[in-house]
Amino acid sequence: MSIRLNPDLLPNLLLSIQQSRQSLDTATQQLSTGKKVNSLGDDPSAVAQLVHNHDQAGQDDQFLKNQSTIQAQFQVADSTLSNVVTVLTRAVSIGTEGANGTLNDADRQAIAEEVRGLANQLLSLANVAYQGSYLFAGTAVTTQPFTLDPTTLAITYNGNANTTSVQLSNGNSIGNNVPGSQLFLNPGGSVFGALQSLYTALQSNTNIPAAVTQVQNALSEVNTQRVFYGNGLNQITLSETFLSQEKVNLSTQENSLIGADPATAASDLSQAQTAYQSELAATARILNLPSLLNFLQ
Repeated sequence: MSIRLNPDLLPNLLLSIQQSRQSLDTATQQLSTGKKVNSLGDDPSAVAQLVHNHDQAGQDDQFLKNQSTIQAQFQVADSTLSNVVTVLTRAVSIGTEGANGTLNDADRQAIAEEVRGLANQLLSLANVAYQGSYLFAGTAVTTQPFTLDPTTLAITYNGNANTTSVQLSNGNSIGNNVPGSQLFLNPGGSVFGALQSLYTALQSNTNIPAAVTQVQNALSEVNTQRVFYGNGLNQITLSETFLSQEKVNLSTQENSLIGADPATAASDLSQAQTAYQSELAATARILNLPSLLNFLQ
């Protein structure tokens, strides 16, 4: 039986050492970074999924930013309309008082002046702005939506009736405004029209109960329109919850794709170090052995 010996072991030894060194470097990198995928060549399919996850997480961040802005805007609008309800409730109260037949002209005139003051309060509320944009001007957000004639309380709307929407998440959008004409000049109950009628009725002492009814109708209409903002805030909260959970899921998936198990990485490093050191020692011994030529000489 013949035995074949490799007369030149050096190339194979060097290749083996190189491979062991590469395994050692890989294990060291995984342990130091906490990732089992540190370059495209480590796992191309995992890297491709990771890129997709990062794109989705970036979209989610933008959606959450949109939601934060519109949520604050809706809160300001809803709070403003709450104050409008308070003003109209006061107008109903003093209007009912003004309809009392025992009042004299001076009393009714005093009440009419209070109505004028309420109309000016409503003007300030209807012209509310958030971060430099008027909330109730439709899409004409740089134009002050309402101007009031201080003598007659006649109102002029300078905005438009347009609406816009904001995307809360993929396939989920929400309208982000109600035009001032719909809120304050609605045919079902005009806020400014009702106050103007009440002011005129108190001054002339005619049709005061009818004017009070107009204010009550305006109050009901504002409450109806205000539901838009309440529903919108609920929708935003639900969408925020969904996106926050999706980001958690994406992070978990990313860790599953590229995260290294510390115990496994430490074990791999230990094994790689042992193999590398063993091969270096074996190579050193082999290189120091005398050749067959030495024995023949």
